[in-house]
Amino acid sequence: MRSSRSKAWLGNRGPRLDHVGRRVFLLAALGATLLPSGVAAQAWNTIEGLDRYFSQAQEAWGVPGMAVAVIRDGDVVLARGYGRRSLDEPGEVDEHTLFAIASNSKAFTAAALATLVEEGRLDWDDRVQDHLPWFQVYDAWVSSEMRIRDLLSHRSGLGTYSGDLLWYGTGYSAEEVIRRVRHLPPSGSFRASYGYSNLMFITAGLVIEAVTGQAWAEVIQDRFIDPLGMDRTVASVSELQGMGNVASPHSDRGGDLRTYAWYGWDNMAAAGGIISSVSDMSRWMRMQLGEGEFEGHRFFSPEAAHFMWTPHNSFAVGTSARERYPSTHFRGYGMGWSLMDYRGHLVVSHGGGYDGMFSRLVLVPEVDLGVVVLTNSMTGISTPLTYRVLDAFLGGDEVDWSGDALRRSANNPGPEAATWARWESERISGTPMPQPLSQFAGTFGGPLYGDATVQLQDGGLVLSLLPNPDLVGDLTHWHHDTFRVRWRTDFSWFGDGLVRFVRDPSGSIEEMKIDVPNGDFWFHEWELKRRDP
Repeated sequence: MRSSRSKAWLGNRGPRLDHVGRRVFLLAALGATLLPSGVAAQAWNTIEGLDRYFSQAQEAWGVPGMAVAVIRDGDVVLARGYGRRSLDEPGEVDEHTLFAIASNSKAFTAAALATLVEEGRLDWDDRVQDHLPWFQVYDAWVSSEMRIRDLLSHRSGLGTYSGDLLWYGTGYSAEEVIRRVRHLPPSGSFRASYGYSNLMFITAGLVIEAVTGQAWAEVIQDRFIDPLGMDRTVASVSELQGMGNVASPHSDRGGDLRTYAWYGWDNMAAAGGIISSVSDMSRWMRMQLGEGEFEGHRFFSPEAAHFMWTPHNSFAVGTSARERYPSTHFRGYGMGWSLMDYRGHLVVSHGGGYDGMFSRLVLVPEVDLGVVVLTNSMTGISTPLTYRVLDAFLGGDEVDWSGDALRRSANNPGPEAATWARWESERISGTPMPQPLSQFAGTFGGPLYGDATVQLQDGGLVLSLLPNPDLVGDLTHWHHDTFRVRWRTDFSWFGDGLVRFVRDPSGSIEEMKIDVPNGDFWFHEWELKRRDP
């Protein structure tokens, strides 16, 4: 049974929607207020008003397409699409259109572990090495002491996004990715720092496989996707073959919005591999808001739900965040969920970023409220839209969150542009091209990432990072022993970077360092020592 809770909500709820996602649902009474009793209804805080706001925001941000679903008191009160699935092909987004949910997959991994805990097949405090004896990180004691709950709360000591190039586009299996983690240095203290780690969720997926004897995707399918009736949800890009109504990724890298192909993430699926629709995700949200129960099926206990919603790694609310969200007093991370308070309520949420797509899912369990936004572009539209929904239901003032975020985005060039501006200012013009170029050719590598080659081709240098066959770029002289790398493949996450060759005391090239400015993939972590004479 659903737990009883206070429902301070006016208006016509309409019929219960037991078969969510078969068509677009809007409340019959579009003018009904969504605020607590005594607050006058206004256009902005109605379903009709939210629908209009989403449509206007989609156009203002230049997002090709997006889909939104809102849950209230167990019902889907809004589920629809806006815009186009692709700029290159006809087709409108609807509530069944498939998008990458990316890191919103982490909650599925945490929930799968919760079911195994309740079955007595593992414990949250099990050592990772109890299930993966080969598991190692940067320190022997930390390796032996790492527990399941440590994996899921981002307190491993590794830095945010550290090591993500190990899985991105490489041929490494999930296990091979994690076997290489021991070569990554920590950026903070074990259990005393926060570092968002996809690698530790990949590890959690391997724990699930070790305990069940099934692939992670099979476990998620059997325990959640099938029982919830998420008929269009898949856990691999390869499963999109033959499926219709699929959104295309887009990015405006270089200033021109363009369409990208789907990129395989199977080796990190437990951290970000699920592809779904707002219709299907509505079922997932209803189960979560039901504290593990959906339409008479119990997935996990309310105690497990609240354990996953309990902060296991807390961190300070920054100055700018306090100014923007004055009712927020804490932030933290639970088990696969980000946690905060807003207007006196616990907010359980997560975002997700994929090549050319962003997602955001927000739950307010105390008032049985949920919203999910899926987009086919890499913009910041999803967060302000969810705040608009929170204010409409929780009694906040009318704030144009979308317009405010869009203005801030326009006035902020971002760290990538700032890095290139600094590099340009530090560039020493007029330095001659080092000769001969053949001195830079060779194989470079290390135990973390593997090998990279620099080859002399048609009078120029070509860099190839062998684990990812798409990371091939042409080197043009920048200054001294530094070159600019221009990738032959257009990536949505990053663009050009600099490659610097380091000489030993005798003047011979002994090392290659790569830096590609972006917020997600750390090229500078690699140690690429020359392997050949």
